[in-house]
Amino acid sequence: MSATDPTSGPFAAPDPGQVRAQREYAALFRLAERHATTEEQRRRQTNPTVPGPHEVVRLVALLMAGSALLDEGEPEVDQADVTAALTLLPLVRGELDELETGLLKMARGRGMTWQEIAFGLGLGTPQAARQRYERLAERTGPE
Repeated sequence: MSATDPTSGPFAAPDPGQVRAQREYAALFRLAERHATTEEQRRRQTNPTVPGPHEVVRLVALLMAGSALLDEGEPEVDQADVTAALTLLPLVRGELDELETGLLKMARGRGMTWQEIAFGLGLGTPQAARQRYERLAERTGPE
């Protein structure tokens, strides 16, 4: 590529995927630093006696991938464990949809514009953010 190539150098458009990944990391760091610095703060969102569906599905995935290690005497993840985790995925997805719907409602209630919400969600237009909310609200609304 030459010095006049518009796809490289300081005047090239940023890679949207890379920019989004950087924002995701910054968002995780910000929220952890502000609201989860102590063990007590981190425990606010977990059930002390029974893990939530998203927690056990994630745990099975981490154990299968080798990202989490089994404790001594803990059984290996087997096919029934994987089937159980897969069984919980629709429930986890539904909970996440409800969480997103509620967060979007609260964001609007606090005066955020659809443009600001679209930016946070990584969507290109305010209309896309509003349509996403409408789809979620329809899926998660009262039956």
